Amino acid sequence: MSSKLTTSNRAGWAFAAPGIVLIATFIILPFFFAFALSLTNQRLISPNPTQYVGLQNYRDMLSVSVLRLTPEQDEAGQILRDAAGTPSYPRVRDITRDPDFPQYRGMREWFRIHFGETAHVVVARDVVFMKALVNTVTFVLVVAPLQGALALGLALLVNQKLRGITVFRAVYFMPVVVSIVVVSLLWRFIYSADGGLLNNLLSGLSFGAFQPVNWLGNPDTALPAIMGMSIWQAVGFHMVIWLSGLQTISPTLYEAAEIEGASKWQSFRYVTWPGLRHTAVLVLIVITMQAFALFAQIDVMTRGGPLDSTQTLVFQAVERGYGKQDISGGATISVVLFLIVLTISLVQRWLTRERA
Repeated sequence: MSSKLTTSNRAGWAFAAPGIVLIATFIILPFFFAFALSLTNQRLISPNPTQYVGLQNYRDMLSVSVLRLTPEQDEAGQILRDAAGTPSYPRVRDITRDPDFPQYRGMREWFRIHFGETAHVVVARDVVFMKALVNTVTFVLVVAPLQGALALGLALLVNQKLRGITVFRAVYFMPVVVSIVVVSLLWRFIYSADGGLLNNLLSGLSFGAFQPVNWLGNPDTALPAIMGMSIWQAVGFHMVIWLSGLQTISPTLYEAAEIEGASKWQSFRYVTWPGLRHTAVLVLIVITMQAFALFAQIDVMTRGGPLDSTQTLVFQAVERGYGKQDISGGATISVVLFLIVLTISLVQRWLTRERA
C-alpha cells in the first residue's frame, strides 16, 4: 500500500506535469536548440547546406581589440594637422585591411580615446552587437534602481489610510494594463520634434526659451527618452509588489517605534526597510529581467536608431534572426543574453545569502 507521502507526491506531480511539459517544450528545448544553431552557419532561407563552425560566431561577436595610433608626421618630423589644428592619424581601415595585421581583419572602429597626442582606438568585429550590449547593460543599470526607488516611494504614499486612496492606486497602475505597443506609440507622439507634447510643455514653462528637441532622432537623447518612458510604464506594477510587502509588516512595530520617539526616517530605516528585504530582492530581480528583455519600445519607437544608439540584445537577436535571416547569429545573441542574465541571477542570489 502506498504511503500518504507517496500518494501526495504523485498527485503533486500530476498537477505539475502540464506546466513542466509546457516549460520544457517552449523554454528548455528551444534554448538547447538555439545553442546548437549558434555553433553553425544556419540561415533562414539558403540553398547552401548548414555547416558546423564551432565557436566562430561567438568569436566574431565578442572580438574586441585596441589600436594605438600616433599622429602622422612630415619629412621634418612635424605632426601633420588639419585646418582646425587636429592631428592627422592613420586610417583605421588601412590597418584592418593590411595583410600584415591579420588579427584585425574585418574589424571596424567602435570608439576612440585620446591620451595626449596618442589615440587609442577600440575596434570590434561586430560593432552593432557591442553597441547593443552596452546599451542593454546601461538600460538595466539606470532603470533598475530608478524604477525600484520610484515604485517604493509611490507604495509608501498609497499605503496611507486616506479616503479615496484606492483611486490613486488604480491611476498609478493603469499604464501597466495598457499594451506596451500602445504606450510606445503614445510616447512617440509625446517625444515628437514637430509639435510634440513634451517640447510644447517645456517651451511653455520656459516662456519660449526652450528650443524643441528631436528626442528620438538624436543619438544623445534617444536611449534616455526610452528609459523615461519605460520607467513610467512599469512603475505601477512594482508599486503593487512593494505595497504587498508593506502590508505584511506588523503595525505594532510602528507603534513601538513611535513610543520610543523614532522619527519618520528612523521608522523607515529600522522597521520598514528590514521588513521589505525579501520584497526588495524580488523587485530587483523582476526589474532586471524585464530590462534585459527590452524590445517592444525599441521596435515601435526607434527601430534601433539613430546611428544604432538604441540597439539592444533582444532587438538584435530578432533583427538578425528574422530580418536578416541569420538564424545562427540570432541564436548566438540569445545564448549570450541567457548567460549574462544567469550570471546576474547567481550574483544576486549570492548577495542575498551573504546578507541573510
